[in-house]
Amino acid sequence: MGGSVLVGLDGTGNSVPAVRWGAEEAAVRNLPLHLLHSWVSQPWPPSPTRADAEKRRYGAEALSRAETLVRQTHPGIAVTAEQVSEDAADALAERSEAATLLVLGSRGHDTISGFLLGSVSLRVLGRAQCPVVTVREEEPSTGPGPEIVVGVQELGAEGDAVLDYAFTTAAAHHTALRAVRARTPDTPLGAPATSPGATAPTASGDKELLSMSLALWREKFPDVRVIEEVTDGRAVPVLLGACSQAGLLVIGRRPQRAPMPLGPAVLALLHHSHCPVAIVPRL
Repeated sequence: MGGSVLVGLDGTGNSVPAVRWGAEEAAVRNLPLHLLHSWVSQPWPPSPTRADAEKRRYGAEALSRAETLVRQTHPGIAVTAEQVSEDAADALAERSEAATLLVLGSRGHDTISGFLLGSVSLRVLGRAQCPVVTVREEEPSTGPGPEIVVGVQELGAEGDAVLDYAFTTAAAHHTALRAVRARTPDTPLGAPATSPGATAPTASGDKELLSMSLALWREKFPDVRVIEEVTDGRAVPVLLGACSQAGLLVIGRRPQRAPMPLGPAVLALLHHSHCPVAIVPRL
């Protein structure tokens, strides 16, 4: 992964934690940081009294403040800024194809309608070609802290992108990785469809499947301490419980869902998680 760390900012307070998080990621991964602002997608209703020149000036000031913050906290990284006249979601989705990581800010737990439903963030999350980290405006940290939680929903090649990002991030930050697999006795999470009358894997079988799916990644990242966890229950409550003390939750999403760009489980985890969430597009 050699592309830049891309940060989308609207210039409001919720952009600051995203900029700080993006700068930290660029620093630990030795990557350039690219800041992007769309002056046509600023977070205010259209107003005939707000001239285009004023919007551009606001955008330039927001980018300048973000650049100053980055140079103060991480003076060694390369940082560039770009103000665009296209829709923010379109611009970020397009540039995500060449990025290693995209970081977005969100408003917080009490404004789900502004963050998740019909927002720029929702449209970007459903279209981005690289992993996207959402960082809430009240987030105090600038990294994943002592532990990263990754939801192992799909086994085999379909889950490789999620595990690749989780292990790479854990290695870059020298942090532990908790691999969590939720299991229900009737339909184990991520298990292939079975014919009528087929026997579902036992709990010990699920643990063995999880260990097998992680074996190659353990070999590739021998310095990452891995905790394997199989818990009975639905995926959302199991993952929320697992990440209650973590610094980052990593989950996957299926690309180009219809009619909703994100599934209900992803939306629930985005809203209820108390730590930043990384959403990785699956193959």
